[in-house]
Amino acid sequence: MLKSLLKKSFVSLLCVQVFFLFVFSVVSAEEKKNPKLDLTPAAKSAVLMEVDTGTVILEKNGDEKLPPASITKIMTMLLVMEAIDQGKIKWDEKVRTSEYAASMGGSQIFLESGEEMTVKEMLKGIAMASGNDASVAMAEKIAGSEEAFVQMMNDRAKQLGMNNTHFVNCNGLPAKDHYTTAHDIALMSQELLKHPEITQFTGVYQDYLRKDSTKPFWLVNTNKLVRFYTGADGLKTGYTAEAKFCLSATAKRGDLRVIAVVLGEPDTKTRNAEVSKLFDYAFSQYMSYPLLKTGDTLGSFKVSKGEIATVPLIAKHPYSILLKKGEASNGIRHELQFNSNLKAPVQAGQQIGKIVVYKGDQLLKEFPLESPVQVNKASWWVLFKRTTSHLFFVK
Repeated sequence: MLKSLLKKSFVSLLCVQVFFLFVFSVVSAEEKKNPKLDLTPAAKSAVLMEVDTGTVILEKNGDEKLPPASITKIMTMLLVMEAIDQGKIKWDEKVRTSEYAASMGGSQIFLESGEEMTVKEMLKGIAMASGNDASVAMAEKIAGSEEAFVQMMNDRAKQLGMNNTHFVNCNGLPAKDHYTTAHDIALMSQELLKHPEITQFTGVYQDYLRKDSTKPFWLVNTNKLVRFYTGADGLKTGYTAEAKFCLSATAKRGDLRVIAVVLGEPDTKTRNAEVSKLFDYAFSQYMSYPLLKTGDTLGSFKVSKGEIATVPLIAKHPYSILLKKGEASNGIRHELQFNSNLKAPVQAGQQIGKIVVYKGDQLLKEFPLESPVQVNKASWWVLFKRTTSHLFFVK
């Protein structure tokens, strides 16, 4: 009896092993027949992302933690743009250079201790010349110190879902435990592009600082693709001996905008060539199908016991989905779905629902919807008038 059971167990185990060997052989054969497309063989990691939907088209070691060098400044520029939007600083506001900011080495715009430039000029120096000194000057302007600004950078990274990122400084100079990934860089690049004004800085090939002074400074964009690749208008290059040659680039043709990130390239020529290949692939194979334009009316949502009972919604940016060229677009539709029982208070930027996109019955994409305003709790008097107003309504 025992012999029989052991024999059966052995036969069963043998069958399982044969089955897995068969499956492994089939998968291996399939992988050889359809190898993963790698347009960036020289890069340590790379990501190609469509901006509107955040769809990752191609990825290579996208979550590998690597030093980003000056690509760090994308987060610095994002926090500058957000501070402007929030009214904390103004474009023409003067920024004074501290002795510490002026002491930065590497790429710089040669700020002197005590020198003042406007926010706009400083941002130009960061975006085009990759100024380490200008980055620190802006960090101190916004947060009071670089250390406090770096904390803001890490907090914002967490909010964006950049789970494999840790910043130690605001400019990307070599430092222990300063790292990110190609995928995380694509996420913060996507967020920066929600501020369309940024490409007025990142997309310009050459300009001047201190133009009317005795010491004019000629700016030449470190990202040569903005001159040589049609549609390229950003975003940020990076280089250190440790990080090698890095780039987070963006380009737009028609309604389609993409981000290409490469890290650890051996030289600028290879870096630019491989990013160009990523761009060529995206624009030849994909198209953007528009759903909503900036300014389109989306409808409204109700807030229980809010001082504003009904809040109108306007599209803050375009909404679209990514389609393969030649793919049929008929049957694509979208609908708004709001969170049930929304109660005051509601914070500005709080998610209150989503836009859901279907093709027939197939779910294609979901976009979060956020409240455009803060809705505080209504006073008892407002609620009383709202409740009783129908009693005095005359037909």
